[in-house]
Amino acid sequence: MAGGGAVTAAGFSLAGPAAACPGGAGTNVSKKSEPMGPAGTPLDGQLLTIPGMEGGTLTDANLTNSYFSSSFIGVNGFGSPAESKYSMMQRMTSSSSSPSLLNDGAKNFSHSAQDPVSSPASSLFSDFGALSISQRRKAPNPTASEFIPKGAPRMAAMASAPAFPSPLFPHPGLGGSTTAALAPGMSLSAGSSPLHSPKITPHTSPAPRRRSHTPNPANYMGPTAAADQGPHIIQKETVGGTTYFYTDNTPAPISGMVFPSYHIYPPTAPHVAYMQPKANAPSFFMADELRQELINRHLITMAQIDQSENPGVPSEVDSYHSLFPLEPVPPPNRMQKTSNFSYITSCYKAVNSKDDLPYCLRRIHGFRLVNTKCMMLVDMWKKIQHSNAVTLREVFTTKAFGDHSLVFSYDFHAGAETMFSRHFNDPTADSYFTKRKWGQHEPPPPRQHAGLLPESLIWAYIVQLSSALRTVHTAGLACRVMDPSKILITGKTRLRVNCVGVFDVLTFDNSQTNHLALMPQYQQADLISLGKVVLALACNSLAGIQRENLQKAMELVSINYSSDLKNLILYLLTEQSRLRSVNDIMPMIGARFYTQLDASQMRNDVIEEDLAKEVQNGRLFRLLAKLGTINERPEFQKDPSWSETGDRYLLKLFRDHLFHQVTEAGTPWIDLSHIVSCLNKLDAGVPEKISLVSRDEKSVLVVTYSDLKRCFDSTFQELQGAATGPL
Repeated sequence: MAGGGAVTAAGFSLAGPAAACPGGAGTNVSKKSEPMGPAGTPLDGQLLTIPGMEGGTLTDANLTNSYFSSSFIGVNGFGSPAESKYSMMQRMTSSSSSPSLLNDGAKNFSHSAQDPVSSPASSLFSDFGALSISQRRKAPNPTASEFIPKGAPRMAAMASAPAFPSPLFPHPGLGGSTTAALAPGMSLSAGSSPLHSPKITPHTSPAPRRRSHTPNPANYMGPTAAADQGPHIIQKETVGGTTYFYTDNTPAPISGMVFPSYHIYPPTAPHVAYMQPKANAPSFFMADELRQELINRHLITMAQIDQSENPGVPSEVDSYHSLFPLEPVPPPNRMQKTSNFSYITSCYKAVNSKDDLPYCLRRIHGFRLVNTKCMMLVDMWKKIQHSNAVTLREVFTTKAFGDHSLVFSYDFHAGAETMFSRHFNDPTADSYFTKRKWGQHEPPPPRQHAGLLPESLIWAYIVQLSSALRTVHTAGLACRVMDPSKILITGKTRLRVNCVGVFDVLTFDNSQTNHLALMPQYQQADLISLGKVVLALACNSLAGIQRENLQKAMELVSINYSSDLKNLILYLLTEQSRLRSVNDIMPMIGARFYTQLDASQMRNDVIEEDLAKEVQNGRLFRLLAKLGTINERPEFQKDPSWSETGDRYLLKLFRDHLFHQVTEAGTPWIDLSHIVSCLNKLDAGVPEKISLVSRDEKSVLVVTYSDLKRCFDSTFQELQGAATGPL
């Protein structure tokens, strides 16, 4: 090795001549061993000593910026009813797979006793009076007025006995009058609860910071019986000059449990791996098909138009802006009334300025709303929330388009297409039902998977449409838009009934006293419309539902599909003397409902597995973003060599270790698994050692990932402090 320097493994040291160290001329970049206390903490700094307890020294510097996984409850919350199930379990740190738990700066206040709370031999309560805080500031007086919760009387035991002979923690197993004097949510370490303390604000209190981190895996495997409860753990954190004590309600790990010390990607779950149709699916990222579908939805959601080329589209309508036509807008002289509503309609995507969410606006051209009593029905539609119906949000009138227009605002589902465009857009599909000229031979009837839809797909549609009708009819309303042009398909088989409530407003009769009197009649019409939709799907042609083709269409259904599907269509299309209900077709659906449920859950398993591949990508991106703000920074606080000295130099070499390695032949060595693994180890701060080689290959530094994490955190905090501090 150049310069005769030795590679050392204790901390990290620079091997090579001293002049090669970027820390400065004649400076050896080495981590000096510090005197350690009995708990492994440095002896310098501010210390907290608790006699009679293991690991009795804690540094405030390590506690201020620590991450915690348990919930904050204050001193008086120890052993509260919420924590009675797991009374102060011992914290697991060495075997956690969460980086935030592995690098916890909080130390455990543990003591072994048969009853760690109520036992007379408890070192916590017997020696709590000897608590000494060695700090630069004057030690607080526990009997002072600021330590008494607001609204609670001063405790006589505290005023008379400075050594705290009786327990101060209102554990269910403790008796005495001291517990009654503590108000719920109050802390003995501050004047009131953390949300009312003058030293701390709600957004900087320990609780919100702990909630945002990865849970301990032992939480789901801890003991459930009171006999299995482990030792109590008291945690301490100092924020804004106020010291908080709280219990760690993390269950103790089962003996023999070992978790990875950093994030590791598990293999695909077997129940998903065996159902995957593609064997070469990517292992680190979601499937390309799902990714492309999501990207298309995002593109449609963010699409905008050039306002100069579309002067007929207003820039703002009521509280909506950024209108984008979802349907081709014909010239004014070629606009035709729709066959459904008997009005000219148009559809736009728009963003609501109140919540900045995209919505679908259905405009009814030239409609003047003369009475607002119909809003009663609109309010009823707003309450309909169903997975197979597009929710109506509001109805309003506007003159932004140059006329009196009525606008219905619905939830926007990007990438959805109508059933008409998906299944009935092929003109050749109607050839079986068209009349033949003299001498022409009739073509053979279509078959399943050869011109006709599979029966499983039709039943999937029936289950979803009947489910939507059941919810609408139960609410006392009628759909009235059960038409292929008003049914949206998202993805492969997901259906949603669109344009609900439009007919109720357009055909509202102000002369009627009971505006819901005709709803049973409309509900019967919904069932007939459902039967027509199912028959059209079975024939794969809208010509099959015409009156003159009904007999031929039913013969086609009898030949190619089951008798249950034929009976369902006949039941829906046949007039009955009694009122029918959508619940009547449930026996005809039968066990096919479970098939649909099973397919939905299997689809959910596949999507969850794809989500698991991407769940860590955001965390790794944040690591790379922080690393990018440090490496190669031209100048910081007027120091052009800041990024090349001290801790920053280690991070620069680590960046080269990540991305710039080469093979023995000098070619770039690119390995994604190496990059992901090293970043996960950095985030966790594992004690594993790596060697970092300088670019001139004259210096080799042996460091641990925990050293790199310390350098990484301190350097980024320095940058962040300068960015948020005063100029």
